[in-house]
Formats: sequence, C-alpha cells, structure tokens
Amino acid sequence: MTETPDIVDCVIEDPRWDSADLSGHARRAALAVLARLDLDPEAFQLCVMGCDDARIAELNTEFRGKPVPTNVLSWPAEDLAPEDEGEGAVPELPEPDPQAALFGPAELGDIAISFDTCDREATAGGLTFSHHVTHLLVHGILHLLGYDHVRDGDAELMEGLETEILGKMGIADPY
Repeated sequence: MTETPDIVDCVIEDPRWDSADLSGHARRAALAVLARLDLDPEAFQLCVMGCDDARIAELNTEFRGKPVPTNVLSWPAEDLAPEDEGEGAVPELPEPDPQAALFGPAELGDIAISFDTCDREATAGGLTFSHHVTHLLVHGILHLLGYDHVRDGDAELMEGLETEILGKMGIADPY
C-alpha cells in the first residue's frame, strides 16, 4: 500500500516561515478550500514557497511586470477561469485523474508568499499574522482553481468564498 502524498509541498526560502508554520497553514487552507468546493484532497497537490520581499519582488517583476514586493502570487497549472463574469460563471473545477493512484495527484499550481509583506500588512491591519497568512493562502489557492477578482462580479464571488471558508476556519471576514 502506498502512502498518499501530502496535499502541499512547501519550499522554504526564508527561515522565518519555519517558525511561522507555513506548511501547517498551507495544508489547513488547502483542505478547507477543497472541502468547500467538494474536491478530493487526495487527488490534488500544490506547491507553496515561503520567501521574503526581495524574492517576491523578483517574481512580481518577471511574471507581472511590477517591480515591487506583493503579499502572494499564484501560478495555476491550468487556466480554469470562466469567460463569463460573476455568480453564474464559476470556474470549471478540475476533475481528479482516475489514475491518480498510479501517477500521483494532479498539480493545481504554485504559490509564493512573502513573510515581510504579510507581517507588515497584519500589523497595519491589526490582524494576527496567522489569520492574515491563512487568508492569503486561501486567496492564492482559489486563484489556482480559476477564481479571480479583476472583474467586479468575479471579485464578489471570490471574496464571498474566501469569507465563507475563513469563517469555517474561525477567522473573521477580512473584507
């Protein structure tokens, strides 16, 4: 019998993330998001990289053309975003591969999160670091699953899901 791989592969580039339990936060966030969307956690995997502002600024420059640090970035393995906007246009959620037992779980994508920006934002917002990080991870995982907030209707849908998921985790509405 093979052991099911953990849903989150955590890559720590900034050691402050070790003491902040990024791996635990990412796992709980992923399980909460997948449970809300009725997706089997054993069928999917994602990678989360914990870094600092310098590294996330490099990534933000390279992938978004914005040479500044940000809190979280995500790279979906597959574009699941709907063409239409809003409540009636939810992303087409991934189907688990029936041969996942042979080939392993399907990759949802990658997330990078900056310790420095998370810490600054949590302090400025009067939030616990843990709750803010969890919110940003839920946000990033929803991006991997095709949710976005560029258009107003999509933002309303995504933020509503974030609030619902976080509420079930005992975290207050971040909006």
